[in-house]
Amino acid sequence: MKPVVGVIGAGRMGAPIIGHLVRKGFATHACDVDPGRQKLVSGYGAAWAEDAAALAGTCDVFLVCVGFDAQVRALLADGGPLRSVRLGSIVAILSTIHPDTVKELAAQAEPRGVHVVDSTVCRGGEAADNATLLSFVGGSAEVVARLTPVLRAYSADVVHTGGIGTAQVAKAVNNLILWACLVADHEGLALAQHYGADVEALRKALMISSCANGPLEKWGTQTMAWAEDDMAIVGEMAAKAGISLPQAGLNREVCRALKPKRYQLELYGK
Repeated sequence: MKPVVGVIGAGRMGAPIIGHLVRKGFATHACDVDPGRQKLVSGYGAAWAEDAAALAGTCDVFLVCVGFDAQVRALLADGGPLRSVRLGSIVAILSTIHPDTVKELAAQAEPRGVHVVDSTVCRGGEAADNATLLSFVGGSAEVVARLTPVLRAYSADVVHTGGIGTAQVAKAVNNLILWACLVADHEGLALAQHYGADVEALRKALMISSCANGPLEKWGTQTMAWAEDDMAIVGEMAAKAGISLPQAGLNREVCRALKPKRYQLELYGK
């Protein structure tokens, strides 16, 4: 039998995930801090829950799609709504948080027979809409195997990255390279525009050259709404590991300046 799935957070990523789960035949329950999301969730055919506590005794797998580290901790803390989930339940954290947080929460849940894993997603909102996300998942092979059919409902690719916390590491690496490409694309295309090149023709040509990259393919569509919070997590990870990431630090500052004028090539560098 398919597990009953509970989704905590029906925002930009959580909402389409809920729809795909329902379409794939999973009994799906969902909640969100915004009660206005109920109409959307019900429209997908999922059952609406008043809050996360209402899901605890109902579901076998929980997908946590909230925004921040503190919100994830609150769900699994002493007295938190996911402290009372059933024996053998899987709590998969899709939120981008520090890998040490996942390890800590997993260690706390293990004596209660609950499996906390991380299952971060890449490729953005369009991929969430089309069920073509890339899911990284960190945990034991047995738990990952149980969780994978759920992830396949909204993911074109599922990669087991290793032990608990490694999916957060994989997402951080993805983000580091993404930001570097995004900055390089703006610099290159701004230079091309200044010298009178056909920017769109060049962009298409570059996509079949040796410098092809995801942000160049999706040019003009990425909001960068995620960048600041995710960059802060990468900075914390690097500092704790004692690793210098000079390019990442530079890209963080460039992205801060770039965000309000992204894709406006005539403004780049001014």
